[in-house]
Amino acid sequence: MTITTRFAPSPTGYLHVGGARTALFSWLYARKHGGKFILRIEDTDLERSTQESVDAILQGMAWLGLDYDEGPFYQTHRFDRYKEIIQQLVAQGDAYYCYCSKEELEQLRTEQMANKEKPRYNGKCRHDAAAVDGREPVIRFKNPVDGVVTIPDLVKGDITVANKELDDLIIARADGTPTYNLTVVVDDMDMGVTHVIRGDDHINNTPRQINILKALDANLPYYAHLPMILGADGARLSKRHGAVSVMQFRDDGYLPEALLNYLVRLGWSHGDQEIFSLDEMVGFFDLDAVNGSASAFNMEKLLWLNHQYIMNSDPAHVARHLSWHIGELGIDPTDGPELIDVVIAQRERSKTLVDMAAASLYFYKEFDSYDEKAAKKNFTTGSDTVLAHLHDEFATVTGWQSDRLHQIVIQLAETLGLNLGKVAQPLRVAVCGSAVSPAIDVTLALLGKEKTLNRIKRAINYIQS
Repeated sequence: MTITTRFAPSPTGYLHVGGARTALFSWLYARKHGGKFILRIEDTDLERSTQESVDAILQGMAWLGLDYDEGPFYQTHRFDRYKEIIQQLVAQGDAYYCYCSKEELEQLRTEQMANKEKPRYNGKCRHDAAAVDGREPVIRFKNPVDGVVTIPDLVKGDITVANKELDDLIIARADGTPTYNLTVVVDDMDMGVTHVIRGDDHINNTPRQINILKALDANLPYYAHLPMILGADGARLSKRHGAVSVMQFRDDGYLPEALLNYLVRLGWSHGDQEIFSLDEMVGFFDLDAVNGSASAFNMEKLLWLNHQYIMNSDPAHVARHLSWHIGELGIDPTDGPELIDVVIAQRERSKTLVDMAAASLYFYKEFDSYDEKAAKKNFTTGSDTVLAHLHDEFATVTGWQSDRLHQIVIQLAETLGLNLGKVAQPLRVAVCGSAVSPAIDVTLALLGKEKTLNRIKRAINYIQS
């Protein structure tokens, strides 16, 4: 048997972190077992589905690096197949036409709730209902009334539901369009899905879907219902908790690997290990290690993890992602030092790529003004003389290398009888605009000779004005 999983989002919004975790777990399980991972777009909700949302889902999957073997498949392209299955169910007596009006159904619901009964369809049209002139019927699945349905759940264990608790759900609307519980069954059956990995908000749908699969004499997949993700306050994760869109994490300066690493640990563990390479995730992951209880999303933990990835990932990889953020600031990254070198210089102090990009702007463009506190503290009496000496020394340098520049700063401090800070800090403020930068020799090397000399001149003029 070829293990086949799928990720099947509805294109009614962005790709959120809960969906991303579902996609990740499905992707990992397929990769772990040498199987197939399918992307399916469940776009039958014609009123709410948008191309913008489809694009957001595809963009999120691409940014995360969750490649799919088949798809994307679109349910709106498969309406003829759904119609065929619906008519098959009607023909074999497992579905029927229902002519009940909305008013009748609403009255039934009101009465049931008044009697403290579970609202459900009462099966009025289940046995040869007469057509009603001028009223288009829906089609309902004839759910078994006896026995039980057992969900073979690989996360929560077997879940058993009595058929008498399930009503006859609608599988085709009055306009002929199929409903979710029908389309997902047909797709999983046709695509050979062996393991349905999805959020536990689908548990109520699963026994109904199993009964439809049985009516179609189809193989039953295994199910793995993942617990929900909560905010720090214990409520279900939502927009009010901050960034829940996958692409918002990109915009906020997170590396995709850091987010994947964080998501895999939301409900799954491998001993006490916290940081996993993608290969390790594939190698270690299995559904039997997924926790059945909800997990809380912790932004501070994700931020820590992101910093670890920025510090320890291949600088060339980090630079590729940093380039996007530099571009968002309107900067051409070719008009300055190589981004790889910037990453190496800035990674220790940068928790996000947004931080790194903002802290590196002075390498690529002139700053408008000096940090007020830094200038007041470091541009003091005599600092212009220090900067003038540095300018003259730097002007003679032919090989603009950090070790040579470091030597000049050290020697000048000794010659003038000053501690190193009295030389390095005015220089730092002069070339960066603030008192914060990588080591001064590294900063100067990245900045280049011309920009360094010009900015020292500018600072001298500022101090003397």
